[in-house]
Amino acid sequence: MSFGATHLLGIETLSPAEIVSLLDLSESYVNLNRRDVKHSEALAGLTQINMFFEASTRTQASFELAGKRLGADVMNLTMQASSIRKGETLIDTAMTLNAMHPDLLVMRHPNSGAVNLLAEKVNCAVVNAGDGRHEHPTQALLDALTIRRAKGRLHRLRIAICGDIAHSRVARSNILLLGKMENRVRLIGPPTLMPSGVADWGVEVFSDMRAGLEGADVVMMLRLQKERMDGAFIPSEREYYHRFGLDAAKLAMAAPDAIVMHPGPMNRGVEIDGTLADDINRSVIQDQVEMGVAVRMAAMDLLARNLRAARQRDGVMV
Repeated sequence: MSFGATHLLGIETLSPAEIVSLLDLSESYVNLNRRDVKHSEALAGLTQINMFFEASTRTQASFELAGKRLGADVMNLTMQASSIRKGETLIDTAMTLNAMHPDLLVMRHPNSGAVNLLAEKVNCAVVNAGDGRHEHPTQALLDALTIRRAKGRLHRLRIAICGDIAHSRVARSNILLLGKMENRVRLIGPPTLMPSGVADWGVEVFSDMRAGLEGADVVMMLRLQKERMDGAFIPSEREYYHRFGLDAAKLAMAAPDAIVMHPGPMNRGVEIDGTLADDINRSVIQDQVEMGVAVRMAAMDLLARNLRAARQRDGVMV
């Protein structure tokens, strides 16, 4: 397999071949997870520590489940009760954990670049579970796997990403990944929720939902990131739903077989109509959740292989 990364900090550093290798391995874990016995020894003897400085349901649960199904010893740190609350710096926390000789660290942090900083201070593989507005690589990878399984390919598709682009690390990682795989990416949303410099990102930008959705193969809705907003970016949620919320009338502008995606958590009646979100003929939102476990298993498996190989080269017992 073509995957030489030491850490998984973002999509930006991955090559198309590495993305394909990870997705191909993920397919095998989809099959494993659908069996009665969902167990592998890929991480047997290794220790995985999950550090979430922000609230999470899907990502944290799927990383924990992924590690356990791969045979790792998994520890979840409650960061709200950690020494960070007592004034300890992130670097000191990293050095403390490093002294315990973990093999995999999974981290979510509200500050962009915090996970990269951690990776510089530890002697193990680090996975970015989302940092600030920067990246959320495993979300983009699970979205890619979902698209590939639903559409039969992951290239030359028309993909519309709609909503709060400015505050979304999911959007950034998806734009990077989908661009690497030669897709036509459209961003749809109000100008107040578009990042500065977006015209240089190699995407098409629309402020009219119907125009942006015309002929789209994939419609990816995003949550309003209210926790990252420091001002009034929309007139009201009601007005936002009227103009940018996905409903049947707007989806009719997309391709007849277009799929609907959302990384969750959803605000029904704000970003997406609840009936449409539950439509098994169009929505692949639950498939995204399932693919999340498989992708995170594949990512940690590949990183563990590279970690073991590096330790063998260095003469470290593995």
